[in-house]
Order: sequence, then C-alpha cells, then structure tokens
Amino acid sequence: MPRPEFREERCKGCGLCVVACPKKIVELSDRFNLKGYRVATCIDDAKCIGCALCAKTCPDVVIEVYK
Repeated sequence: MPRPEFREERCKGCGLCVVACPKKIVELSDRFNLKGYRVATCIDDAKCIGCALCAKTCPDVVIEVYK
C-alpha cells in the first residue's frame, strides 16, 4: 500500500502538494514546525494511490512516497 512521508522540519507550507493531490488527501495541518510554518500532511494514507504528484510538485523535496 503506498504512503506519503513528509519531512515536516523542511516544509514551508506552500500548499503546492495540496493542490496537486488528485485524491484530495493532502492538506496543511494545524501543527507548526520549528520554523513557524504550517506543515503538510496526509489525512488518509489508505486512499493514497502512489502517484507521487505531491512529491513531484514540492519545491523543497519534503515528500517521499513509499510503494
């Protein structure tokens, strides 16, 4: 089962991954990293199809999708 993993300490909360996800399961959480940015997260790993569009659009290489 595919699942995305986010390196929260590197996330700048730009939201590009949120827009890119075709299943609409990536969103900005209410948590903040040490730099003060809201971090992206997957709200339902079970719905992930492993397309990795979130990872491809991330300018800071925060996301890795494991298949």
